[in-house]
Amino acid sequence: MVKSSSPRRKLQGRRWRGLLGVLTVAVAAALAVQGCTSSSPQSTPASPASTNIPVKFSELPVPPTVPADGICASPTGCVSANWGGLGSPGFYWDPHYVLLGITYAGAPAAPSPASVYNGPQVIVVRTDGTTFADGNAWKCITCGVAFGADIDPTQFPYPPAHELPDGRHVLVGNGILECGQNGADYAVTDPRCTPANTRIAPIYWGTKPLRGLTGREWRLSPDGVHLAWDTLDLATFSEVPFAGRLTYDKANKRYDLVNVSALYNPSDTRYAPYVVGPGNKLTFNSAGMVGELRGWNNDGTATLGIQAYESDSVDAWETSLATGKSRALTDHAEYTDPMSMSPDGRWLLAEEVIGSGRLDFISGMEGIPPITDQLSTIGYVSGIRNNGNRRFFLPWLVGTDGKVHQQINKGADAAWNTAADPAWLADSTAVVYTENLACGANPTPHKCPDSTEPGGRNSRTMIARFPTLPASKAVAPPVTSDRTWGLPATQGQQLPPPTPLPAGTYTVDGKVSGSASVVITHNAADTAIASIDVTFRDVVDKPGYVLNGTEKVSIVGTTPLNEVVTWNANITLSGQHTGSKSTSPGGFTLGPDLLLQNKFLPTGTMTTVLDGRTYTQPASGA
Repeated sequence: MVKSSSPRRKLQGRRWRGLLGVLTVAVAAALAVQGCTSSSPQSTPASPASTNIPVKFSELPVPPTVPADGICASPTGCVSANWGGLGSPGFYWDPHYVLLGITYAGAPAAPSPASVYNGPQVIVVRTDGTTFADGNAWKCITCGVAFGADIDPTQFPYPPAHELPDGRHVLVGNGILECGQNGADYAVTDPRCTPANTRIAPIYWGTKPLRGLTGREWRLSPDGVHLAWDTLDLATFSEVPFAGRLTYDKANKRYDLVNVSALYNPSDTRYAPYVVGPGNKLTFNSAGMVGELRGWNNDGTATLGIQAYESDSVDAWETSLATGKSRALTDHAEYTDPMSMSPDGRWLLAEEVIGSGRLDFISGMEGIPPITDQLSTIGYVSGIRNNGNRRFFLPWLVGTDGKVHQQINKGADAAWNTAADPAWLADSTAVVYTENLACGANPTPHKCPDSTEPGGRNSRTMIARFPTLPASKAVAPPVTSDRTWGLPATQGQQLPPPTPLPAGTYTVDGKVSGSASVVITHNAADTAIASIDVTFRDVVDKPGYVLNGTEKVSIVGTTPLNEVVTWNANITLSGQHTGSKSTSPGGFTLGPDLLLQNKFLPTGTMTTVLDGRTYTQPASGA
């Protein structure tokens, strides 16, 4: 059984109705996500205090880089020098170790014993400065292991590997690894664990292995029994999160996902992002905020996901599996998705775009309620967050009590971008994350800057240690119930479509004061929202942020393949901060190229001014 230093504050959360753009599978497509929710009754993160938690950095030891001639002379393999040669770190229950996805290169041909150090693999790395018996700080746990065609080794570097609480199984790619002559006899760090006595059993959902359109972005619950994942529907450009229990099928030597729920419930207004009340009042509802699944909280009772909390900003949410209630963990991240919660539950390491300057032109103004986002604009905001392989993620330490929000590597070399998911050490005193050089941007791929890493490799893996954080022993939580707030689901089942807000005229009250008038118009078929028009009158959702003016978003087209979305904004900010968010005459328009290929080819402009500083959009194609 397994189962920116910019002049604004940087954190916020919210939730949306439907589309969330994501780069996916082999085709970097941005797609539509259907919403979900979190566990704590608190829906608004507290304003983070001014803090400065000390951080000490070091690099995780990894195999030598393959030489320029492409021939690896190391008997235990060489890592690829290419961008992404080092993948995601993964959680291990002993803080002296961490798992790491890796791509080996330059191996000799068989029958050389070193021929197994080739392609995508998973290694376990010592984090305490000691080594294994061969003198290396790492050991490959998948190299030389035989497995069937239903195991996809391209998934070894990502999604993150994860040790199960029993210390004898490891999630690697779309399978679960064990070693020993009589089953799961040894931990992977044990010298008796060898390729000859190691097996990887695939994970199936229904009749298909978990991969491709059956499942992506899977994450193992801390209870070691439940798995959560996303699926893509390319016909509708939708993405839905699921959760299920892992059970071992001894006869077929595989794990099956059973008692599966879609973390999605569009017909139940308890999980709608906005609820219509008496007098046509729209009220924001913190529930069902899963969106794209990003992991689990520390005790496995809630999932982590990304949804909108303020307009045009994608934040981290925690959503209770049992109740669907959600709470925002970040506050105006602009965009985040790679994240990991510490085993003690006190911290979230979230990789956020805030502070990079990439999205300030559209996401920079705080305090705007996510009303126009109900037209599913998030896929477009998500599509702007990258420029080809160029990522704009920065690592932020977020207190789950809302009191800390700190970029941990402020002042670091901007040529390195945080990549993929981080992983905490088991004692909650350090976090591990991979970085890649900033290169490969559109429209013309450009060479990475010269790397100072050993062998000139374009990836590195960092350990950020927090000396003042108390160490605590990671304890496996009780196994959670299979019952969730979502809908029972089977593989391939067609789920009900999202339920749009009814067309009409509404009022949204500010959380503190003021109100907004909202006009929602549907398409001709009355199946989806075509436009949302908002007028702000002294709206205050955050103390000191007073909004006036108008914002409208409209969509034209019948499918994501031909839809274009246009923003028209003329918002002024007064109070503690001053500024504006405005578009050029005719508005700011984005088309399907952004969703399908991450190509930023706008028509018109959007500009945000905050406290006298002007933020403009990236160049077309950048």
